[in-house]
Amino acid sequence: MSQVRAFCRRRTAVVAGAVAVALAVAGCSKEQQSGSSSGNTKFVQGTGQVTKVDPGKRQKAPDISGRSVNGDKLRLSDFKGKIVVINVWGSWCSPCRAEAPNLAKVAKDTKDEGVRFVGINTRDLDRANAKSFERNYDITYPSFYDPSGKLILRFPHNSLSPQTIPSTVVLDRKGRIAVRALKDLSESELRSMLAPLTGKK
Repeated sequence: MSQVRAFCRRRTAVVAGAVAVALAVAGCSKEQQSGSSSGNTKFVQGTGQVTKVDPGKRQKAPDISGRSVNGDKLRLSDFKGKIVVINVWGSWCSPCRAEAPNLAKVAKDTKDEGVRFVGINTRDLDRANAKSFERNYDITYPSFYDPSGKLILRFPHNSLSPQTIPSTVVLDRKGRIAVRALKDLSESELRSMLAPLTGKK
């Protein structure tokens, strides 16, 4: 193999890897504190945008599956018929830490209304960091353990995919993407996103 051909192949592999990483980790806007398990402390800032979709224009979310932070089998279709809040987070992410108490509270408050919360933990190379985060913020709902961001990339191209860290996607009872937020959420913002789906004013 010529040196030119070998160089081109290496360059293609590097570019492909960089694109995948950029898609998976775009998000946290501030440089993170030391001790991050992500291996990378600079991320693209979220837009702060919350997008709501009319029922007739909603796209189906992928039935992602894998192992939870605790090692249990987890599949999105386990929550069929429920309103599902999917939150992408990392223990190393400051905005994720800021919104965690709000997610935990609303998850408990809305369970009887048919709402279920599921996390996607990403870029935590050590499960111990993710488990510690869940304990510290009293997160009782399960999270996929997705250190490489592969599950995030399963969302359809040109859909309202979770493109930043943190980001939150809400699915209606038919498993369709109804709302997406590219930001950390306050308790009131989260309740406002859920209200049209639960029938609350």
